[in-house]
Amino acid sequence: MAWPNVFQRGSLLSQFSHHHVVVFLLTFFSYSLLHASRKTFSNVKVSISEQWTPSAFNTSVELPVEIWSSNHLFPNAEKATLFLGTLDTIFLFSYAVGLFISGIVGDRLNLRWVLSFGMCSSALVVFVFGALTEWLRFYNKWLYCCLWIVNGLLQSTGWPCVVAVMGNWFGKAGRGVVFGLWSACASVGNILGACLASSVLQYGYEYAFLVTASVQFAGGIVIFFGLLVSPEEIGLSGIEAEENFEEDSHRPLINGGENEDEYEPNYSIQDDSSVAQVKAISFYQACCLPGVIPYSLAYACLKLVNYSFFFWLPFYLSNNFGWKEAEADKLSIWYDVGGIIGGTLQGFISDVLQKRAPVLALSLLLAVGSLIGYSRSPNDKSINALLMTVTGFFIGGPSNMISSAISADLGRQELIQRSSEALATVTGIVDGSGSIGAAVGQYLVSLIRDKLGWMWVFYFFILMTSCTIVFISPLIVREIFSLVLRRQAHILRE
Repeated sequence: MAWPNVFQRGSLLSQFSHHHVVVFLLTFFSYSLLHASRKTFSNVKVSISEQWTPSAFNTSVELPVEIWSSNHLFPNAEKATLFLGTLDTIFLFSYAVGLFISGIVGDRLNLRWVLSFGMCSSALVVFVFGALTEWLRFYNKWLYCCLWIVNGLLQSTGWPCVVAVMGNWFGKAGRGVVFGLWSACASVGNILGACLASSVLQYGYEYAFLVTASVQFAGGIVIFFGLLVSPEEIGLSGIEAEENFEEDSHRPLINGGENEDEYEPNYSIQDDSSVAQVKAISFYQACCLPGVIPYSLAYACLKLVNYSFFFWLPFYLSNNFGWKEAEADKLSIWYDVGGIIGGTLQGFISDVLQKRAPVLALSLLLAVGSLIGYSRSPNDKSINALLMTVTGFFIGGPSNMISSAISADLGRQELIQRSSEALATVTGIVDGSGSIGAAVGQYLVSLIRDKLGWMWVFYFFILMTSCTIVFISPLIVREIFSLVLRRQAHILRE
């Protein structure tokens, strides 16, 4: 078996300059801050539900509910919970639409400008949604819906841009490891958001929105002045030029043709005057690239499960076990810890195999078992945290791989070399499809939970995880067959 270039040339870190480190950190924390502001909303759902219902101030049982409902949005917590699920759905639908658009925009405009604008403007919307409306005691369902639609569109600028910038700076050598570690930015953002929210929740949920929005806005300013979107901006050679000298043994992980001996092209999405201009790929052409549709459909199912944990896990822990909201917020961090470890380790293994799909398949099969185990977790925080970490490892890990390393592979296929820009567009398609699935899922989760209970929610997760495997099954079979042929060729050479 041919080992990846990271092992053939020694330490992967030796290939990186301090510019690579800065780009890694800036893109990592920029998306972490975007996710932190999203996580804030899921972490304070119980407090918001109480504020939007009569129970928050109705201390006299003699007063009719109608009097209190005139100043609040909902007559009871059940209707408030359903509306919170609707907001999640609205956000994800607008986020999905925005991803399809942002990917195309990112391949045509300066990535730094697009990312910085999205971060700063989204921070302002989050501030208005969670802090300003509460301070003014202005509660309006239509205003909340409109603000969350705008927030979804603005936040969608983040992922395609950061993946494209990372793709400009980091080539295929060790991409699974680098992107696996880097894709932990979402999980780190969840942890950061949970910590920030729980630390100020005692003063009111509006302060959780205020803190995360302020930090995100400051991060957008740093990105605008500090991020380099490609090596060519400072006169360094692009990764395409460097990888033309790669050994033939380092083959592309996702290939549009049958000949695996051809090298993978890489190119810069942001060109300066010294680099030849290339034409951005169209949306239809990006959809027709090999592997884009299967992985998009698979990610629609997987992101549904992953984002359901993201949006509903603190609420589930508080609602199902009766734990305090702040404790539930902190405990939910273990799911993200499992996702960080899973994404990095599975990315490393996929680099060794030089194939992604078999690693994903094994992890997703084990994810089914972990979901069954977690659904039967006892009312014990230690056991719950352990099962939660295992579940995050087998669900969050594959989700991170598809949205980062695999998206980068898909956007750098040999079919589009030297002719088109595609990375941000392909990333937008994959993540946008995932967000559509996640949007539908959030409404279904709230509906299933109200009608059938939490156990049926987990049955639904198991079904969606199984569908993920089904959609990438042709790729799994093809890549396993390729591994067998490679192994046979290696034996014959010996």
